[in-house]
Amino acid sequence: MIVEQTQTSDVIWQCVPFDALDTRTLYALLALRLSVFVVEQNCPYQELDGKDLAAWHLLGYRHGELVATSRILAPGVSYDGASSIGRVVTAPSERGTGLGPQLMSEAVAACQRLFPTLPIRIGAQAHLQRFYGRLGFVAEGAQYLEDGIPHVEMTRPVGA
Repeated sequence: MIVEQTQTSDVIWQCVPFDALDTRTLYALLALRLSVFVVEQNCPYQELDGKDLAAWHLLGYRHGELVATSRILAPGVSYDGASSIGRVVTAPSERGTGLGPQLMSEAVAACQRLFPTLPIRIGAQAHLQRFYGRLGFVAEGAQYLEDGIPHVEMTRPVGA
């Protein structure tokens, strides 16, 4: 079941619940996440944390290839009283093309469709705080280390 399919420029976006992912799509999204978060960032961590099972997965395709993904989580999965966006990643080959802001705009729109009355909360890598700030997210609290990488919690209020 695809919740919605949209297209921005030459990227086709799909937002699907975990149970609607076919095995090839699941493999592609996990391979993309691992190639960036574990290999490129040299950060061994527990990628399969159980939250994917409860997530909606936003998938961005360019010319039939998965080039961007994030997961959308309902309140209570990561944060009480807020939906959440996580595992935000674009393919290294797509950097500098404007795909990152497109991905986050699509993720915010998906949260607003799925959970329209709730704020959106993220655990952002600290060096991306300005990027997320341009999308309406506000930092809350002190920086913390997650898997050896500085992070900060950020919230996007309803209607921001």
